[in-house]
Amino acid sequence: MSIINLEAISEAFLAKQGKLPHRVIICAGTGCVANGALKVFEEFKKQAEASSIPYVIELKKEDVEGKHVHISRSGCQGFCQMGPLVTIEPEGILYTKVKPADVAEIVGKTLAGGQMVERLLYKDPRTQESYKGNDDIPFYKKQSRSVLKNSGHIDPECIEEYIAKGGYFAARRAYVDMTPAAVVEEINFSGLRGRGGGGFPTARKWELCRVQPGPKKYIICNGDEGDPGAFMDRSVMEGNPHAVLEGMMIAARAIGADEGYVYVRAEYPLAVERVKKAIAEAEGRGILGDGIFGSEHSLNIHIMEGAGAFVCGEETALIASIEGLRGMPSPKPPFPAQSGLFGKPTVINNVETLASVPIIIGQGAAEFRKYGTAASPGTKTFAITGHVANTGLIEVPIGTTLGEVVYEIGGGVTNDAGEPTDEQFKAVQIGGPSGGCLTPEHTSLPLDFDSLKGVGAMVGSGGLVVMNKNTCMVKIAQFFMQFTQNESCGKCVLCREGTRQMLAMLEDITEGRADAHTLDLLESTAKAVAKASLCGLGKTAPNPVLSTLRHFRAEYEAHVFQKRCPAGQCKALAAPKIQTDKCKGCTLCAKKCPVGAISGEVRQPHSIDPDVCIRCGVCSQVCKFGAVTNI
Repeated sequence: MSIINLEAISEAFLAKQGKLPHRVIICAGTGCVANGALKVFEEFKKQAEASSIPYVIELKKEDVEGKHVHISRSGCQGFCQMGPLVTIEPEGILYTKVKPADVAEIVGKTLAGGQMVERLLYKDPRTQESYKGNDDIPFYKKQSRSVLKNSGHIDPECIEEYIAKGGYFAARRAYVDMTPAAVVEEINFSGLRGRGGGGFPTARKWELCRVQPGPKKYIICNGDEGDPGAFMDRSVMEGNPHAVLEGMMIAARAIGADEGYVYVRAEYPLAVERVKKAIAEAEGRGILGDGIFGSEHSLNIHIMEGAGAFVCGEETALIASIEGLRGMPSPKPPFPAQSGLFGKPTVINNVETLASVPIIIGQGAAEFRKYGTAASPGTKTFAITGHVANTGLIEVPIGTTLGEVVYEIGGGVTNDAGEPTDEQFKAVQIGGPSGGCLTPEHTSLPLDFDSLKGVGAMVGSGGLVVMNKNTCMVKIAQFFMQFTQNESCGKCVLCREGTRQMLAMLEDITEGRADAHTLDLLESTAKAVAKASLCGLGKTAPNPVLSTLRHFRAEYEAHVFQKRCPAGQCKALAAPKIQTDKCKGCTLCAKKCPVGAISGEVRQPHSIDPDVCIRCGVCSQVCKFGAVTNI
């Protein structure tokens, strides 16, 4: 096999790219695709042809001579709330919420006329100020993108562009210029910790596997991201799959593996498609396979589609799934690094961890450590959702405070209608079902592994769900417990039965059946499940319950002792009332009430009979004056 010339590929691609005065990049991550991004992509081709503007789609296949515009797709550009997103380069213009009907104007004004379409620029909902592009928009400006640096800018299905951005140079260095021990040492010096949730030192896991005897070892990429509200790993696989493959190559070199698996859930069809194509491209170019970079080492990578079991995010359950067994955790030790897939030493790292590895080997560990904290170097991606002005995918130095993420990058809290408010958040759920709730008292808390552990939370996968004052924290705990209970593999009694009992108790609390004993039993059961469950997922399952009990116990007590939901979200405890000072006597609520519980004269304040009311909430929904309250 001929040795690939990375420099020649990079120079050829950049030479072609340099001949094109414009590039149009349409975000084709899952979120934007769902909002019609591919229709926008096709419309750009149609309008370019209609305007007699020569264009090119794939630089790797087509001659660019005489072409004026490069029209391409990218992975997630991050600002999901504003999608579909279209970036115009080299001008650095970002157009938001682009529809096919907008494309003709963009082609005519921007590509042909050199003018911006002002109405499509991002406008700050608070100040109404418009911003030209990523360099100006606060959402992007306050981030430090490393893993996500190329996502949203390069074509994820073009290996040549990845190489042109420096791709696979780090892998070549690892195979040609470094020993396995030297690779592990560089990762050790970087301080890289697993980005999948636990924060375990990556080098320690690699070294344990490296020193194991035997010729057969495996490297596995864990892409089984199942937390509600989390989409970081999916976005990296969709937007920069070659970075994940390169990280696997370097890891394989470090531990002596010649075979690898990318385990990704089947619910991520776009990620599956792009990873498959990336593997095929790398094999076609001679990067994967036999004799990597002229060495005696080989690596073959397969893709395994998971069936959507949350528990398969746990490494021993994931291994069982690849082996064709039911996905259930196994006791440790032995650890997978000692005896893993098919009984052979195996390293399992998540997507973001592996995507960080080429950065470290390429630029050096010292450069990597310039970001983050001493104990948690580097950056971390987060998916920020919920009652926050700017939702999407972000990347910040580890140790960035919760307040900086929510208020500066996220743009602050919104009401239930999605409108910005000046109120503080009520809580932020971090880490999904395995995480915990943070409160306004944690606004200055650094988001790093150790600080979060100290307040009963964890980084987890990196999901951040912001909740406003109208959120019932007991319902939130119930939601996550319902998820965890459904996803329990059932192998150990504490998790199987404990989560079931906790869910039943939470239902009793929200439906008005609980008493003082319920709260004590809920807490003791949660602690027992956390202590004695077999795997990490079972041990962390009670975290949402324990953290909400710790920070919002008064809200639990209101449900139990006063039979009242302070947030007005639990229908069984709702006691709708009509505020006489706001009621105009329009009679609409009385007309819509399905049981006739509302009475009153026209243009006079109405009232609700609590004995007849079924607490359906219709009166609150139809009232135009905000006179109905459920508190």
